[in-house]
Amino acid sequence: MEITTTIIIPNYNGLKFLDECIRSLKAQTYSNFRILVVDNGSQDGSAEWLREKNIDTIFLEKNTGFSGAVNVGIRESHTPYVILLNNDVRADEYFVAELVRAIGQSDKIFSVSSRMIQMYHPDLLDDAGDMYSILGWAYQRGVGQRLNCCRRPCRVFSACAGAAIYRREVFDEIGYFDEMHFAYLEDMDVGYRARIAGYDNVYCPEALVWHVGSGTSGSKYNPFKVKLAARNNVYLYYKNMPAPQLIINAVPIAAGTFLKYLFFRKMGYEKEYLEGLKEGIRTMRRCRRVKYDPAHLKNYLAIELELVAGAFLYVYEFAARRMRRNQSES
Repeated sequence: MEITTTIIIPNYNGLKFLDECIRSLKAQTYSNFRILVVDNGSQDGSAEWLREKNIDTIFLEKNTGFSGAVNVGIRESHTPYVILLNNDVRADEYFVAELVRAIGQSDKIFSVSSRMIQMYHPDLLDDAGDMYSILGWAYQRGVGQRLNCCRRPCRVFSACAGAAIYRREVFDEIGYFDEMHFAYLEDMDVGYRARIAGYDNVYCPEALVWHVGSGTSGSKYNPFKVKLAARNNVYLYYKNMPAPQLIINAVPIAAGTFLKYLFFRKMGYEKEYLEGLKEGIRTMRRCRRVKYDPAHLKNYLAIELELVAGAFLYVYEFAARRMRRNQSES
């Protein structure tokens, strides 16, 4: 039987996660796939373990980030679909089968995001597809919500590349993951480009994984992550929004940036956040912008409406999390 899917696992010093991740893939009900690890110059014994277990691996000499590693894997693969999977994930036995089924429903589907559950809080969601807002905020749909949330398949703005399937041939049309991002928001960027080109990104609640989260960077918020995410967010809207759309959205983006600054100042990361913004503004012209095509005008209009709706959804989910937290503390 011809292999239809390549599962690409980028790894950087993730030895403590690899065994559980690989074992969950070997227990899949769907077997028509190849596992390919791309090791980013790990120094924790990952390379030795991968060789000992005879796992198909591309060994890179240095850390090229998430974007660089998955691009190597995608280009090396020759299957219709590629699944990108974080090393700190345990997959349900039907995970691959459900993703392949979902993406096969339409040639216009570029990516399918899975239902990600928090590994150490298995009663809470981690991600049900990624969203973007007119404030310039990218966020995980459903994060921190109970498992009765996000039970239905739907369109999302972008798939979370921590556990998602992609139609490989579309990368040749819209471009691969932007290696200027290195890590963070690179999946939102490629999903955004697919949306501009008229493709859909959808969410499949039947495809389950359990996710540690920040397994490589070490924590949800840290100086490295805050700086890169701030920089990459500048790249995100500069690359994908035509000049008129940037002008229209300038005020809400500025407001969103200021609110984020206040948030990170409270956490003690205001310096890193400002450094990331400054670097993004200084280097954004090196990015390859999406060339405006009048044929895609209806897609831009639909995206603009989704950015507005995304802001309201963020506020709703934020309020729901706060309410649940207050109830648990009372």
